Amino acid sequence: MIVVTGATGNVGRPLVGALRGVGEEVRAVSRRGGEYRVDLTEPESLAPALAGAKAVFLLTAADFLARGNLQDVVDVVRAAGVPRVVLLSSQGVATKRHPSIHEDAVTGSGLEWTILRPNNFASNAYAWADSIRTQRVMAAPFVDVALPAVDPADIADMAAAALSGDGHVNAAYTLTGPAAISPREQAATIQEVLGTPIQLIELTRDQAREGMLAYIPAPVVESTLDVLGSPSPIEQQVSPDIQRVLGRAPRTFADWVSRNAAAFS
Repeated sequence: MIVVTGATGNVGRPLVGALRGVGEEVRAVSRRGGEYRVDLTEPESLAPALAGAKAVFLLTAADFLARGNLQDVVDVVRAAGVPRVVLLSSQGVATKRHPSIHEDAVTGSGLEWTILRPNNFASNAYAWADSIRTQRVMAAPFVDVALPAVDPADIADMAAAALSGDGHVNAAYTLTGPAAISPREQAATIQEVLGTPIQLIELTRDQAREGMLAYIPAPVVESTLDVLGSPSPIEQQVSPDIQRVLGRAPRTFADWVSRNAAAFS
């Protein structure tokens, strides 16, 4: 049995489906519901869900860095006898944009581990959904700076491979989309899929910060804006890891938009 935390989110939901699709028994865990209601800022709340598990997928919310301690979560996992952990981390750890405290807790645990390091999520485009749906307007900073946008479904497929297969122990994978794409190009893609014009408004860094602070801790906001505005060459590169592990190319941003067009319509 495999435990999936964050099971109702953009990665967790397709991960549960991918695992069940290959015959795995899954225990879906989320602080918003699922089979077990668990808040990782209270690590002991996870313990009942771990009984009999062979692996656990750890996904923390944006506010966990300020409110939680992943070392305590890993201690609960180890005490339950679960041998394998797959952690959803960030490429920013490898590029020193973000602290490594979460990864350190996992890699120093003595358990079998796999680290997944996505960069820019295609699903970040949901932040524009309401304004596109109601006003046909999309506002973003750094509209001509391009980053590869990874589809959460690809993250889920990589997690499923690491949780249920062999050959991924003590491995870290960088997950990106198949090509760098700017907000201007994303707006054009959404416009093409919807078949209706979209007005693109470029925000200043200060304007973008103000909006992001409503749902992301301040230190994460600053590092995220640094990546969006001044990415390093490594952060703009397409990683080969999805192709190598899954045997296929990463999904495109256009594919993600086509599957989620209802959110913008």
